[in-house]
Amino acid sequence: MSPLEEIHKMPIFQKAEQIFQLTQGLVQIVPLENEFLQETVVKFMLENAMIIPAKIAGAEGVDLYDLRMENATLIRKAAKELYVQVGSLRFEKGIRDKDYIELLRNTIEEFRFLFIDWVAGFDKWSYIKDNWGLFNPPGVHAHDKDPDEDIPFDPNDFLQYGDEDEDDL
Repeated sequence: MSPLEEIHKMPIFQKAEQIFQLTQGLVQIVPLENEFLQETVVKFMLENAMIIPAKIAGAEGVDLYDLRMENATLIRKAAKELYVQVGSLRFEKGIRDKDYIELLRNTIEEFRFLFIDWVAGFDKWSYIKDNWGLFNPPGVHAHDKDPDEDIPFDPNDFLQYGDEDEDDL
């Protein structure tokens, strides 16, 4: 099974896809004559719904804690915004199927529980220190000494500058 197929089989990814499909369906219950809602649903809600599965795939494509947490933050932001945007439709006149709104909000809530468990499974020992301090694992701080600073690195050991004739290059 390819890495992409493995991601698509993950419960969190499948729930994210369900959120996207439900959001696409939401477009159908918004009155066509309400240009403001049409633009809001299409532009903002669909954008947030598309971000969620894309960032899950992005997070699964790396092993580093800080990059995974960065993706998780964007997922959380998109899901929370979508939850509020969908909820605001409850108060709009002309929305035909208000049950559809609750279905999508409940699906986002189900996603939230999967998200909590998914983030808890990130490997906290696979990280590069985030000097901005946002995405370090617990116990690592931006002002801490970077453990990689003690690793001696001389590019000449790998690139052998000066040891070869220019004709050989």
